[in-house]
Amino acid sequence: MSTSTQVAVIIGGASGIGWATAQLMADRGDTVIIADLDGAAANARAAELGAPATGYRVQVTDEIAMRTLFDTINAEYGPIGAVVDCAGISRPGTIAELSLADWQATVDVCLTGAFLSVKEAARSLRDGGSIVLVASLNGRQPGVAMSAYCSAKAGVLMLAEVAAMELAPRGIRVNAVNPGFVHTPLTQGATLVPGLVDEYVENTPLGRAGTPEDIGQTIAFLTSDAAGWMTGAAIDLNGGAHTMRYPNIVQRIADMTTTSTTNEG
Repeated sequence: MSTSTQVAVIIGGASGIGWATAQLMADRGDTVIIADLDGAAANARAAELGAPATGYRVQVTDEIAMRTLFDTINAEYGPIGAVVDCAGISRPGTIAELSLADWQATVDVCLTGAFLSVKEAARSLRDGGSIVLVASLNGRQPGVAMSAYCSAKAGVLMLAEVAAMELAPRGIRVNAVNPGFVHTPLTQGATLVPGLVDEYVENTPLGRAGTPEDIGQTIAFLTSDAAGWMTGAAIDLNGGAHTMRYPNIVQRIADMTTTSTTNEG
């Protein structure tokens, strides 16, 4: 994979898909900046990569903090070549029961955070740079009790297309990836619900869950010269799960509750 050495900022880079991406990009020679809400974890990950990698704490929904982060990186490292936004949370609940606070928290991190990442990247990227937004299978496939997450990630996909149009005159490419079920800290809660992960896999034609490296490899490609004519794209990385159906989380939890009550009785 051909690419010139570049400064790469990975938001949400201390764990999961972000960390896998950071390692892959560092291995090919990029100067990797890991930004994460967990500043201690970001620093620890940067130490694992070794110099010149650096870690920073940032709240992706805080416009001032995001601007300060990018200004600091520009001052210390020069023009940025790639920005990857991996930050995300999910607070499931049916529409009738989901609190406004949980809706707003999900949309703030997943969509507003992506907007601020693109906004600051547009100010800081060198001409010819690239942006990758981590969207989701749920950006195109609905799921019961997933209204906030699905809506936010669908918004991310459209944000990527608009940004690709607006930044094209500077040669800046903007793409998105749509992971299916991947074992990360974000999806750890799903493993606590009996049968839920199995149902994900049953609805994945390739018959397995994804790994952070599966996604990181594609992000590394999108931020390389090899993807120099790709922009405004959304790549499905879900083992074919978009061709089938999404598990019913509410039903799985209800089944778990019923089983637990029966066993106690």
